[in-house]
Amino acid sequence: MEIFLGLLIIFIACIVIWKACDGFEDASGYLGRNMKGGVKGATIDAIGSSMPELFTTFFFLVIAGDATGFASGIGTTSGSAVFNIMIIPAAVIISVIVLNRKVKYITVNPKVILRDGIALMLAILCLIIFVSEKELTWKHGAFLMSLYVVYVLSLVFIKIDNEGDEHEEYEYEEGEGGRLSALLKLDLSHAIMGNNAMNSSRAWVLLILSTSIVGGACHFLVTGCELLGQGMGWDMYIVALIFAAAATSVPDTIISVKSANNGAYNDAISNALGSNIFDICFALGMPLTVYTLMTGESIKMSGEASEMDFIGQFRIILLFLTFAAMMIFYVGAKRKKLGAKSGYLLILMYVVFIGYTLAYTYNASWMQPFQEVFIDINNFLVGLNPFHKA
Repeated sequence: MEIFLGLLIIFIACIVIWKACDGFEDASGYLGRNMKGGVKGATIDAIGSSMPELFTTFFFLVIAGDATGFASGIGTTSGSAVFNIMIIPAAVIISVIVLNRKVKYITVNPKVILRDGIALMLAILCLIIFVSEKELTWKHGAFLMSLYVVYVLSLVFIKIDNEGDEHEEYEYEEGEGGRLSALLKLDLSHAIMGNNAMNSSRAWVLLILSTSIVGGACHFLVTGCELLGQGMGWDMYIVALIFAAAATSVPDTIISVKSANNGAYNDAISNALGSNIFDICFALGMPLTVYTLMTGESIKMSGEASEMDFIGQFRIILLFLTFAAMMIFYVGAKRKKLGAKSGYLLILMYVVFIGYTLAYTYNASWMQPFQEVFIDINNFLVGLNPFHKA
C-alpha cells in the first residue's frame, strides 16, 4: 500500500510541477526575449526550472534532518544533474531531429558549451573538495551560493553571440474559458492575464506564482518519496536519486524541448548545464544555509557511514558523467553534427547509471571494485582541501 500511495503522490506532484512550468515558460520567454548566447537558458530558465530541486532539498532536510536529509538532497541534485546532462539534451535532439524532423543536426555554439561546461565541472569539483566536512554549517552553504554568483557575473563579461540559434518571436497563446476555470486547470498564464497582453509586471507575477506552486508540489513529492522508500525498503536518498531527481527535472526538460523546437538550441542546451550549476550551488547551498541558521545547529555527517559512502561515490560518478557528456556536446558542436546518435548514446549512459544505482541499492557483489575506485578518487580530491579534517 505504501508503494502504491508513494508512487501516486509522486505522479500527481510531477503533473502539478509540469503544468506549473507551462506558466513559468511563458513568463521566462517574455522576460528573456532579448537575451543572447544561451544566457536566458543558463539563468532565467535554469533558476526557475530548478526551483523543484531547491524546495525538495529543503524539505528533505526538514523532514529527515542531518546526514540523511543532506544525503537525500545530494541524491536529488546529483540524480537531477545526471538526468539534466543526459536526458534533457537527448530529448531535445530526438524531439527536433527524429520526431519533428526539423533539422538533420542541431547546431550549438561551442563557446556556450565551453563556458557553461567548465563552470559546471568547477562547481562539482568545489562540491567534492570544499564541502566534505563531517560537520556542515551555514558557511558551506554560503560558499556554494557564492559560486553561482560568480558564474552569473561571468555571463555578463563573457559575450557570446547566437550562433546556432534560429529564434522565433515570442508569442503568448491565449487560453479558453474564465480565469477561475484556468486556475483550476493550472493554466496559470491564462489565469493571470486573461485576454490581456503580456508585460513585465504580469510576467513576474506569473513567474512567482508558478514557482510557488512548484514549491508546494515538492513538499508532496518528498512525502511520496518517503512512503515509497518505506514500502520498498530503500534508503530515502536512493529514492531521491531516482524518483525525486526525475520528477524535479520535468520543468527543465519541458523548457529545453520547447526552446529547441523554437530554434533556440543554445538556450536548450545551456538550460540543462545552467540548471546543474544552480542545483549544485543554490539547491544545496541555500537549504543548507537556511536550515542551519534556523535550527542553530550544524549538520553532523560523522558516524553515518552509509550516507557518507553514498555522497562520496555518487559525486565522483556525477563528475565522470558530466565530463563524458561535455565531450559529446563539444565534439558534436565543433563538427556541427550533434545528431540522433548522440541522443541515443546519452540515453544509454543514463540507463547504465540507473542500473548502477539499483545494483548499489541491493549491494551487488560485482560492483564492489567500482565502488572502491570511486570512493578512493573522492577521498583523494577531498584531501586537496587544506582545511579538511580527516
